[in-house]
Amino acid sequence: MAETFTYKVRDRAGKVLEGQLEADSAQLVVSKLRSMGYVPIDITQQQTKSMSREIKIPGLSNRVKLKEVAVFSRQFATMINAGLSLLRSLHILAEQTENKELARVANEVRMDVEKGASLSQALGRHPKVFNRLYISMVRAGEIGGVLDSVLLRLADTIEKQVELRRKVKSAMTYPAVVAFLVVAIVTSMLLFVIPMFEDLYTELGGSLPAPTQFLISVSQFLRKFWWLIFGLEVGGIVWFRKWINSEKGREKWDTIKLRVPIFGPLVRKTALARFSRTLSALVRSGVPILESLDIVAETAGNHVVATAVRDTQQAVKAGEPLARRLEEHPVFPPMVVQMMAVGEETGALDEMLDKIADFYDQEVEATVDALTSLIEPLLIVVMGGAVGGMVIALYMPMFNIIKLIK
Repeated sequence: MAETFTYKVRDRAGKVLEGQLEADSAQLVVSKLRSMGYVPIDITQQQTKSMSREIKIPGLSNRVKLKEVAVFSRQFATMINAGLSLLRSLHILAEQTENKELARVANEVRMDVEKGASLSQALGRHPKVFNRLYISMVRAGEIGGVLDSVLLRLADTIEKQVELRRKVKSAMTYPAVVAFLVVAIVTSMLLFVIPMFEDLYTELGGSLPAPTQFLISVSQFLRKFWWLIFGLEVGGIVWFRKWINSEKGREKWDTIKLRVPIFGPLVRKTALARFSRTLSALVRSGVPILESLDIVAETAGNHVVATAVRDTQQAVKAGEPLARRLEEHPVFPPMVVQMMAVGEETGALDEMLDKIADFYDQEVEATVDALTSLIEPLLIVVMGGAVGGMVIALYMPMFNIIKLIK
């Protein structure tokens, strides 16, 4: 963030002048004053009246969302297209960006550019905000003199990625919420409701039906060993996260996701849409094909797709056409391979990739709608069956008591 500096200078006539300037460092103030023809005598940073400390939440306070990067890129492109300089554009972006972390990054990028670094080099020092795809496209835009159009293309690509992610999340959210409710209701009944019936049946005596006895035994075990069950659950979650973060675990998990009966096709279509959109943006921006494939493999989001892309990259390096090697990997359907082959032959690979990405975006949307309409009644049946089964098992001994009373 820019700081306020009080300065004392001598002009060309020897007169001493005082004033204030905003800059990121005292060195920049000195440079600016010298460029104005003044001789700096004293530069003092002004102290703020109140030093308020911000509460930082780990993982949230320094997080920049993809949507915010897309807005940043679109505004940046608009200002450059309007004729504003890089430094002025970055200064305006830092001032008007609501996310404090993104504003800090924009300021640091501006300072690096002011010191002589290229925009892509300055952005590359912040990999958590600007990924390799972003930096490579900006570099290509700088070399080709089309930075504004590249930034607009980046904004479009990122916005479509965000929308794709939103659609997938909407398909997963409803089943997750209902599953959580089922577990919460069943656990509450086992811990609080069933013990009341257990005391009642103990006082009445007699033998209980098998379903009722099983339910009471499960309730007793849960109340007695809840700490063990909780520990196993936490340990299982920690182990699973560690496993999928490993190379072999990620490979197996991504393969399993593609083969799951209901959600597998959705995962595959999402990966193909991301692959096509990313490669199209890179090729259109003028990034070399080998570097583009390397970036696509890095940002694929699926180990199976990444492996196929890296294998294709080696084949392209040896002189093979792009589509020929992709054909050997089952994750890429024949339609995708054939359209890419036509794109290579006609010199319109980026247009063909855009069409593939649009097609799979529509497919993802249709699949999400179909999954929602299919899963909703199934989950209602599961919830009703679980709760209803427990209620019936609890009330079965009541029917025997009524018979005895009669």
